[in-house]
Amino acid sequence: MSDEGLRISLSRIDEERFGIITAKAEGLTVENIPDALKFCKNNMVRLLMTRCPTHDLSVVQEIENGGFSLMDTLTYYSCNLRKNPPPGYTSEIQIRPFNPGEEDIVKAIASEAFDGYLGHYHADARLEKAKCDEVYTDWAYKSCLSREAADEVFIAEMKGRVIGFGTVRANSADEGQYILAGVLRSYQGLGVYRMILVNCMKWCVQKDIGSIITATQVTNLPVQKVWIRLGFEPYCSYYTFHKWFDWSQDGSLKRP
Repeated sequence: MSDEGLRISLSRIDEERFGIITAKAEGLTVENIPDALKFCKNNMVRLLMTRCPTHDLSVVQEIENGGFSLMDTLTYYSCNLRKNPPPGYTSEIQIRPFNPGEEDIVKAIASEAFDGYLGHYHADARLEKAKCDEVYTDWAYKSCLSREAADEVFIAEMKGRVIGFGTVRANSADEGQYILAGVLRSYQGLGVYRMILVNCMKWCVQKDIGSIITATQVTNLPVQKVWIRLGFEPYCSYYTFHKWFDWSQDGSLKRP
């Protein structure tokens, strides 16, 4: 379902993971919120997830009044690669492209790196935490196997051991995106994350992509410090909201 602003659809992957009918909405406005709620009723949606710009306070206030709960705040950064080319570095840590057959290793690293990571899934007390962890491990795994998830996966290797990974894709002819990265805890603090990001930036430059974007939780300050030192600048932010529906057999909402 969509109009000029509202884009809402069922999320099959979340339904399979959590065992409930789930929908995602984009482009909510004060005027089309009733249409989103109607879609949820028609499809017996249990959980609706949506993001809206933090500056759009009229929508934020309207959906809060409608029973949505704030789950996280994402901050987005961008780097002009023509003004801030990726720097060089020297290290015993090797950064190289992923090799087929390493997807289970990447998945295992993601499992450790994102254990309990406080994204919007984990922030929702009604969702099973172990299932929330699977969001990131499955995402990392699929990034190794499908171009729909990522165009390239980079591997960090030290003395023959894979210790980290990072994924990148081309959103357009002139914009790349650093999507997902993880480093084993015992190797954090060595600059591994930064080296992976630098190689993703170089990947963009090699493809004549002029900018790269990335995003994280506003509370995730360590990676934002890395980004800023590499020439990234913040340019927008979004709130993530969840709304739960408890339906009666007659299709009406149960009273709290």
